[in-house]
Amino acid sequence: MKLSILPIVGIAGSLIVSGAPLLRGQGIDLDRYIIVDLTHSLNAESVFWPTSPSRFALEQLAYGATDGGWFYSANAFSTPEHGGTHIDAPIHFDAKGQTVDQIPVARLMGPAVVIDIREQAASDPDYRLTAADVTAFESEHGTIAPATIVLLLTGWSDRWPDVKAYLGDDTPGDASNLHFPSFGPDAVAVLVKAREVAVLGVDVASIDYGASSNFMVHRIAASSNVPGLENLTNLDRLPPTGATVIALPTKIEGGSGGPVRVVALVPR
Repeated sequence: MKLSILPIVGIAGSLIVSGAPLLRGQGIDLDRYIIVDLTHSLNAESVFWPTSPSRFALEQLAYGATDGGWFYSANAFSTPEHGGTHIDAPIHFDAKGQTVDQIPVARLMGPAVVIDIREQAASDPDYRLTAADVTAFESEHGTIAPATIVLLLTGWSDRWPDVKAYLGDDTPGDASNLHFPSFGPDAVAVLVKAREVAVLGVDVASIDYGASSNFMVHRIAASSNVPGLENLTNLDRLPPTGATVIALPTKIEGGSGGPVRVVALVPR
């Protein structure tokens, strides 16, 4: 896949987003866009996979006036890679896949489509996006172009951070009875193999649905070095097409995943 076809490219000192100049000289023409934060804050309530041995922790190292008379604050934090809004690097499910620091930055910035399955998920918490759903979306909005970031809107973000409501079960250390919707393997085979999309993202805890026991979506995506964005939020504020997404993870050398700040630029 040639990532040079992304509509985010540098031209004569400007950044072009979906064919429109975003940066002009030293300024950013943000008035033309609504900026939507697609990221949950990391804190003690952040949802992690049930088998994670630890959670996010923030330790205060300093807070207050110094001997010199000025204010100073500093903290230490620790977190597993796969919790809160985070990225799954391809190596998470493929021994030859890219680690977080190896994912090309250009892959993480590009045009986004949002496929809405809230209606299906409301009646079936185990719903998986199908190839027919992709076809239906494309019949209305056009063929999904290569290097697109595909976001799946399930509505599950409204349940955050209620672990039982969000994951379908809150048994500590047990991931065998989870229930939430996500991508399905047949749809992802189309998106990854035929459409050559850049990234998959979803507003639930996994790009595989909760009851998955073989994680085929992860495996299909990872085999083509397609990262996953999990635990997104505010996808309902994006149009089906036309937004540009920027997803920049902490650059952890050798990492299988990690925290990521994801934002969308929506033309006004």
